[in-house]
Amino acid sequence: MLTWLARYRPWLTLAAVVLILGMLVPPVGTYARQYALAEALQYVVFAVAVPALLVLGSPWRLAGLFRRPGANSGRSPGLAYDLTRPRRPGAARAVAVLVAFVVLVITWRVPVLLSALASDRGLAVAEMMTLVAAGSALWLELVPSPPLLPGLSRPQRAAMAAASMWAIWVLAYITGMSKLAWPAAYSHATGHGLSSAADQQFAVAVMWAVPALCFAPVIYGVIIAWLRDSSDPDEELREAGAGGLAGGGLGGLPRPPRGWRSPST
Repeated sequence: MLTWLARYRPWLTLAAVVLILGMLVPPVGTYARQYALAEALQYVVFAVAVPALLVLGSPWRLAGLFRRPGANSGRSPGLAYDLTRPRRPGAARAVAVLVAFVVLVITWRVPVLLSALASDRGLAVAEMMTLVAAGSALWLELVPSPPLLPGLSRPQRAAMAAASMWAIWVLAYITGMSKLAWPAAYSHATGHGLSSAADQQFAVAVMWAVPALCFAPVIYGVIIAWLRDSSDPDEELREAGAGGLAGGGLGGLPRPPRGWRSPST
């Protein structure tokens, strides 16, 4: 992460809080129970934009919830927890986080829950809490959030970000193509604001645009950084695919330096 970002982290956290409040209170909170466009905006902001801002803002650093191993936090034992992640712990946790995120974003698109969101104001708070929690866990695997570090290699992080973005895009595609994607609660007569067809298409556009704006910079950023910093990208791809040999090469022997090639290649 660029060093200049450190100056803006508190503002990113504040922006996340403002976004949450803006999505829940009127006018957006009211429109979200009437228009598919407002509900889709609320949905993608909770699932993608707010978690991205929270993780980049790193509020746990200011709260003193984490400390690096051996660091003197100045707090009594038990108040700060040493949960700093190792650099390469493996992909099992990341896969579980990705699956949980995809399941949640699909669940909140089920017509039964969409109908309930239109009639129950309090359900939007539950949607916010679950999506923000799952989204934050996802973003912790994608970008540094001091003192926490991503546990995946750069190609794996790019693939994880792309899979998350495509999951929401597939839901947007289904929403745009199906006449039954939105329940009757979001069907409103022409002449009172947006028509139902226009409302649905604008909702699809929002579900495409917000994930693209959030995930695309991560995908391109980590790929460019990987290509710039790695003298042998093919070797890092092989390491990412190999998985469990984090400590060394075959037979416990250390790996050769990056960029080393055998005489036969």
